[in-house]
Parts: sequence; C-alpha cells; structure tokens
Amino acid sequence: MKTLSKKLTALLAGTLLGTHLYGADVFTQKNIGLEAASDIARMSIESCRKAGYNVSAVVVDKHGILRSAMRDDHAVKQTLEIAQRKANMVVMAGTASGDFKKARSDIRQELNHIEGLIVMQGGLPITAGGILIGAVGVSGAPGGDKDEACAAAAIKKITERLEFASMGED
Repeated sequence: MKTLSKKLTALLAGTLLGTHLYGADVFTQKNIGLEAASDIARMSIESCRKAGYNVSAVVVDKHGILRSAMRDDHAVKQTLEIAQRKANMVVMAGTASGDFKKARSDIRQELNHIEGLIVMQGGLPITAGGILIGAVGVSGAPGGDKDEACAAAAIKKITERLEFASMGED
C-alpha cells in the first residue's frame, strides 16, 4: 500500500511539476470570431464614411491572422495592405499603433522594414474580458488620428457584445 501511495504521489508531483515547468499539452485561448471581426471592419468603414472618408478596415486575430478585410467602394487598393500592417503592429506591440509610434519613435524606421508591419496611427487592440483577442487597422482617411477614430467608434459599438460573449469562459 505504501509503495502504491508513493508511486501515486510521485506521479502526481511529476505531473504537476511537468505542467508547471513545461506548460500544458493542450490549452484554450480566447480569439476573435468571424462575425465580430466582420462587424468591426464594417462599422469602422461606416464610421469613416459618415465623416466623408473612403477607407479600408482589416481585423486580425490575436496572432495576426487575417479574419476580415473590407475596402470601401472608393478607397484605393493600397489602403487594405496598410490597414492590415497597422493591425499587425498592434498585435506585435500589444498596444494601439499610435501609442507605440509615440513611445518608440527610435525604432520606427527599422520596424517599417519588417514585412507585414507599419508604425502608423490607425490600429487598435480588440479585447474581451481584458484579454487581447485581435486588432483592427483602418487606412485611407486624411490622417491616422481619423483612421483611429473610426476604429474606436466600431470597437465602442461592439464592446458590450464582446464582454458578454467572454463571460463565464476561462
């Protein structure tokens, strides 16, 4: 009986230590869903359209993988790429692209040479339950501050829905 107890104790300790030291073999993560991503992109464009701007909006998930990309009818094609690069910057930095630009102007030029990134205002994080689940980038308005305002308006409209969806999840 003592041998079995010792083996179980060792197995349990090894399992606990192994998980602690090496991480879990299977884990779950919160990430943005397609419907929310599409709604944020659409609402970003609608917000800018009301202000008279033709923009593109791109939403990526927490890993920088494209979830939704939309270009308003009169937005130039390059705005799609710029919007995605702004969203990717948010994922990489973990903060709004404009805030990162202000804080790290010393490495801006270097980062702009990395494929998929651009250090410009107009990208915002998307959170649910205090956890980053994605990012939105907007491009095409006459200034990053206006791009950011359109993205912020969209996120504000969907925040309650995202918070509700994250309730009760681990």
